[in-house]
Amino acid sequence: MSYEEKGTLVYLVVSALTYLGYVVVVLGRAGGGAVAEVSYVAPMLWSIGISMGLAMVGRIVFEMAKPSESHKPDARDRDIDKFGEHVAGIVLGAGMLLPFGLTLAEAPHFWIANAIYAVFTLWAVFGAAVKLVAYRRGF
Repeated sequence: MSYEEKGTLVYLVVSALTYLGYVVVVLGRAGGGAVAEVSYVAPMLWSIGISMGLAMVGRIVFEMAKPSESHKPDARDRDIDKFGEHVAGIVLGAGMLLPFGLTLAEAPHFWIANAIYAVFTLWAVFGAAVKLVAYRRGF
């Protein structure tokens, strides 16, 4: 497994798990009440910050456990990254129609912010998954 592939795997897992953790915290705070009334800003910012920190630490730990032969991306790594970002960009562009529509409908900020966060998480997870498939099966 190349250095870039390891980083992509860590990014996928961390992005998905921290978003799931955020959803659990917000739903737990709702306690059966109106979820749109929950204080969501701090948990969202914590989730994003924790995600960034865990991605960095996870990549370092993974590399220490199973060192790569080279830390320089080769042509294949660059092509896979470009392909994955292209495909994920389509998901991001299409997905942003949801928060845009919510904004036009003058939905509460809670729903708009959470739609944006969900779309960015989907973009990250989908892009990483596409890259990992490309590493394993080619593209």
